[in-house]
Amino acid sequence: MGLSWGYRDDSVDEAAAIDLIRQAMDLGVDHFDTADVYGPFTNESLVGRAIAGRRDRVLIATKAGLVVEDKANFGFGRNGRPEHIREACDRSLERLGIDVIDLYYLHRIDPLVPVEETWGSMAGLVAAGKVLNLGISEASVEELERISRVHPVTAVQSELSLWTRDYLTGVVPWCAAHGASFVAFAPLGRGFLTGAISADARFEANDFRSKLPRFGAEAVAENQRIVDRVRAVAERRGATAAQIALAWVLARGEHVLAIPGTQRRRYLEQNVAAADIDLTPEELEELDALPAPVGGRY
Repeated sequence: MGLSWGYRDDSVDEAAAIDLIRQAMDLGVDHFDTADVYGPFTNESLVGRAIAGRRDRVLIATKAGLVVEDKANFGFGRNGRPEHIREACDRSLERLGIDVIDLYYLHRIDPLVPVEETWGSMAGLVAAGKVLNLGISEASVEELERISRVHPVTAVQSELSLWTRDYLTGVVPWCAAHGASFVAFAPLGRGFLTGAISADARFEANDFRSKLPRFGAEAVAENQRIVDRVRAVAERRGATAAQIALAWVLARGEHVLAIPGTQRRRYLEQNVAAADIDLTPEELEELDALPAPVGGRY
């Protein structure tokens, strides 16, 4: 997402973004996550150009069901109508330049459409050979139970990090019990857990974080105490705070995956190296005891 929208660094042009994705592939990354709403629409095209000629080396995940209503202010709506999902899938395939989507997510549940109806239309895409596996983002256990009776759930994608643990008590165990992956988005706390955001940081209006309570002036200052303790663990291990944050997420279970985003090669390399860090029981206990953040997710 960050290569096209949300936390966009204008110094990273399209050629650099494509090169970064290909560098990730060369480092062994084989799972790339995008969505039609990122841009909107431009991120899928970017990913498609980056994987051209290398399709057999990657798993592509994309999403539908979330629509941009106010781009300037990051205003979103939801559309889970079957006809919208079917059309969105066709358009995503075109933009990505692929014949089949490996993992197709319902980006958000539409409260105006029974989730079974939306999920049924997505199951139809599997039957039609346009999609291989289905996932859903930000669903509850009750909603997962409902849709899994219609078609199996391969993956659940929701926010999980050292400062966002909402899904650990219900959804993450549900995934383990039902053979589904839990895909953690924003595992670095939208950049905060890297330690690169100072106590006096302020965000421009075109940065998605400017709309989030956790990134308000007071919250940013208060939440430094979380980063300080992560950094302390990192220093003892000779690692970065970001690597420790990612290692903690990966330690939640064999079925838990992390999808950190970046726009810079040096951070890409650090993120990939985090997979080799095994935290000790003592370190996990220390990180588990971190204080709750100031400010809500949204």
